[in-house]
Amino acid sequence: MKQSPCPPVTDADWPENIAELRDGFAGALNVYRTMAHHPALLNAWAPLRQHVVKDNALGPELTEVVILRAGFRLGSAYEWAHHVSRALALGFSDARIDAIRGVPESIDGVDGLIVKAVDALLDKRMLASDQEEALAEALGREAVIDLMAMVGFYSVLGYLLKTYDTPIDEAIQAEARLNPELFSLTSPA
Repeated sequence: MKQSPCPPVTDADWPENIAELRDGFAGALNVYRTMAHHPALLNAWAPLRQHVVKDNALGPELTEVVILRAGFRLGSAYEWAHHVSRALALGFSDARIDAIRGVPESIDGVDGLIVKAVDALLDKRMLASDQEEALAEALGREAVIDLMAMVGFYSVLGYLLKTYDTPIDEAIQAEARLNPELFSLTSPA
């Protein structure tokens, strides 16, 4: 197997001009260690990441619904595994996680609205007006805009992760070994 041209950057090779990011979020995950091959992008990414992942109008649970569905649809094993772990830490049931990677029509409530929205953004590159209206009524317009930004943000990460075959971080791999079906990108039977 051919080695990635952009494997996660080690501490010894970490770019000096973004040294302060190594001890924060960027040094903690292989996705950002891969992105460290482009220090200017990683530096610019940091404040957007803070908003999209942490400070958005969706809140932690609905954020995970968006990211899980986007990771699943993009076929990003890295994002799927990492966000299954985060969802479990937030108290998601295995059934809820299975539903998010399942058939959108079978998901009720807000999760269903979100899953269908992620699919629409990836398939049609927009939300239909009635879909946007239903989301805005359920979540608020800022949350709808954050949802769209999040799908774009995670699409970029998915492209990067898959192109450079970024390995899932060891702690997540260990967790996945305990429940391989849930951490798999394969839809539940």
